Amino acid sequence: MFDGLRSATRESVVRAVWDVPRLLRHPVWRSVEPHQGNGLGVVLVPGFGAGEASLSPASWWLHARGYRPARSGVGFTVGCTTELLTKLVHSTEKHAELTGRRVVLLGQSRGGWLARLVAARRPDLVQGLVMLASPVLDPLGAHPSVLRVARLLARLAAAGVPGLLDDDCLSGPCFDEHIKALAEPLQVPAISIFSRLDGVVPWELCQDPYAECVEVSSTHTGMGFDPHVYEVLGPRLAAWARRDAGVNA
Repeated sequence: MFDGLRSATRESVVRAVWDVPRLLRHPVWRSVEPHQGNGLGVVLVPGFGAGEASLSPASWWLHARGYRPARSGVGFTVGCTTELLTKLVHSTEKHAELTGRRVVLLGQSRGGWLARLVAARRPDLVQGLVMLASPVLDPLGAHPSVLRVARLLARLAAAGVPGLLDDDCLSGPCFDEHIKALAEPLQVPAISIFSRLDGVVPWELCQDPYAECVEVSSTHTGMGFDPHVYEVLGPRLAAWARRDAGVNA
């Protein structure tokens, strides 16, 4: 019980937002190279129940460095996996068309493994993949409290409430299909950022064998506010942007 209480306290949204001043004071935020991104598009995919605004710091940080961030259109990422994938593929296609080149997919938690599915399915659209605290090895391996919410949403969907998870997203042919797809090799460069302090997703589930796995000291909900995450992302995104410029030169 006490472990669960400590985990819930550590993963509170209020505590995550409380870290914003630390991020804004950090050199990784204050040091800006406005042309670093070379106009490279980045589609931001939020985690389960988090909403598009949860990745606003990432959007601001990217925009200041010459990237072109865009929302994924998946809302709170609580709906049917197949429907969310359709929306994300559409958003990725649209942003690739707008920028005239492949884009980076950056997703947190459920958003990260949804982004991985798109990257595996449509590598022609993807320049690189970033997964933050994403349980790609077992999407149902998250903290029991998260799974309880997911199962509640499935029951509400069965009762006729639209736009929520279906039972088939948690078991059955649809689930099996997506689990199989999550294990497919990636044809694009990828990074999986994880934390042993994560109180929602066990860090072991983020060890994608086809991605560079990098550890930070962050909570799950606070990963988008952690300066170390941006220190990790900075050089890797810049390398992808330079490679993109070379390909399109």
